[in-house]
Amino acid sequence: MSSNIFFKKKNIRLDKIFPKIKFRDNFIVKSIQPLHTAGNKDITFFDSIKYKKNIKHSKNCVCITSEKLKDFLPKNYIIIVVKNVLLELARVTKLIYPNSDVDYPDLFIKESKKMKFNKVKFGNNVLIGKNVKIGTNSLIGSNTIIESNVYIGKNCVIGSNNVIKNSIIGNEVMIQDGCKIGQKGFGFIPIKGKNIKFPHIGKVVIKDFVEIASGCTIDRGSIDDTIIGQNTYLDNQVHIAHNVKIGSNCMIAGQVGFAGSSIIGNNVSIGGQAGISGHLKIGNNVKIGGGSGVVKDIKDNQVVMGYPAIPLRNFLKKNKDD
Repeated sequence: MSSNIFFKKKNIRLDKIFPKIKFRDNFIVKSIQPLHTAGNKDITFFDSIKYKKNIKHSKNCVCITSEKLKDFLPKNYIIIVVKNVLLELARVTKLIYPNSDVDYPDLFIKESKKMKFNKVKFGNNVLIGKNVKIGTNSLIGSNTIIESNVYIGKNCVIGSNNVIKNSIIGNEVMIQDGCKIGQKGFGFIPIKGKNIKFPHIGKVVIKDFVEIASGCTIDRGSIDDTIIGQNTYLDNQVHIAHNVKIGSNCMIAGQVGFAGSSIIGNNVSIGGQAGISGHLKIGNNVKIGGGSGVVKDIKDNQVVMGYPAIPLRNFLKKNKDD
């Protein structure tokens, strides 16, 4: 499924997006995709050598990149070389998806009692947007807002005072009170004293059997999606930034924060108030102690603690010596 199903797309030809370039094959751009999913007639980007491995998954796409990185790309790509990859990507994304850099309020929401759902129970003052699907035997608590085009599976419990947008939620998911899910993430490009807002055309995907406790915030993806894996549990006040992917069977304690685009493996447990920096890869079966600051990748089966987070044995030795 496309990462940008929630946003209206303009049908624009390639030469209208890059008017200074002459293209042998001119076409209407299909979509904007991350490097690992981009295909024919998609626009993607390559801004760091760290993502070189993702090139093998993309096919015959249009790729925005830098002079330094262009030679890593296959010759059959349409390569657009620019000085600032993310700035150019923001310009192109906003051109194709004009309203993706601002979260406008959904003006089409209605009271749930005016809409028909099969075997779904609603509390008081629940507001629902257009084209919302809610599976049977689900329960939606009072004062919750579910904006247009959201999909919620069967046997879900959505608590009170939640706001959900740009999201696909699986079966038997529990979301406690006061969560914000699917809003625009924190993305700005500072240029000459001005902050250029980065558009967000991704979504939030919450797999089956996930439990999300009160006060959590989960940002939708920018170009990619934000994903919470099956049977993962989030404690109160966890923040998950754009494009983060958390695996299955993870346990995340209260007030943990994930910066954008980090990938968390399966069976990972993280203690309260830990922080995970952006664009990191955390392996499977990792344990991260409470209050830790993770600033580099962690391999499978590691136990780490401290700031910066180091193997637990080293942490205990260091603190014993101190």
